[in-house]
Amino acid sequence: MSEVKISAEPRTEFGKGGARRTRRAGLVPAVLYGHGEKPQHIALPAREFAAAIRRGGANQLFAIEVSDGTQVLALPKAIQRDPIKDSFEHVDLLLVRRGEKVTVDVPVQLTGEAAKNTLIVHDHDTLSVTADATKVPDHLEASVEGMEAGSQVTAGDVELPSGVELIADPALSVASVTAAPTAEQLEATLPEAEEAAEETEAGEETAEGAEAAEGEQAEAEAKTEA
Repeated sequence: MSEVKISAEPRTEFGKGGARRTRRAGLVPAVLYGHGEKPQHIALPAREFAAAIRRGGANQLFAIEVSDGTQVLALPKAIQRDPIKDSFEHVDLLLVRRGEKVTVDVPVQLTGEAAKNTLIVHDHDTLSVTADATKVPDHLEASVEGMEAGSQVTAGDVELPSGVELIADPALSVASVTAAPTAEQLEATLPEAEEAAEETEAGEETAEGAEAAEGEQAEAEAKTEA
């Protein structure tokens, strides 16, 4: 994965208020740490950072140039997002050096098609590996081509690029192939689903009725007191 150059500026405001002002200015609050260095609080341009993460993923390597003259390499260690706006709230960045080995969680992509009438269940979407800090893969691949129901893809089956070593247990299940439900099985589950939906609806109506009754009683008491 190639590194992305990105500018940054020192951050002097902290706390929720400072973070909100930073984000309103189109920046992402971040902190640089690692190698025994004192944590450095910085702000990154939000659009550039978001574009880099979209292209390279959560393990994108950044060459950061801070306006005070600091130049470092860093990997995202923790990214906080706003679940509603899908914007970046805060980023922890780990300082790395060229040639240094780092441990990261890398996404696993399944390739190929399993046998007919089967379903693929993703048990783990990422795997923990070690790699050169400047050569962290953006994803790993594992094939499910032609697999029958009852088959399994383990961490040990995943293809690893040169220089990348598996940290996760090789027996860890990445994906399982199961038999797809038949039409008869799906039809058999419909009455249960409908019954559950009816019970939920009835419960909501009961709750609404109780709330209305409480409201009427409160209104009557208020009139009596008046």
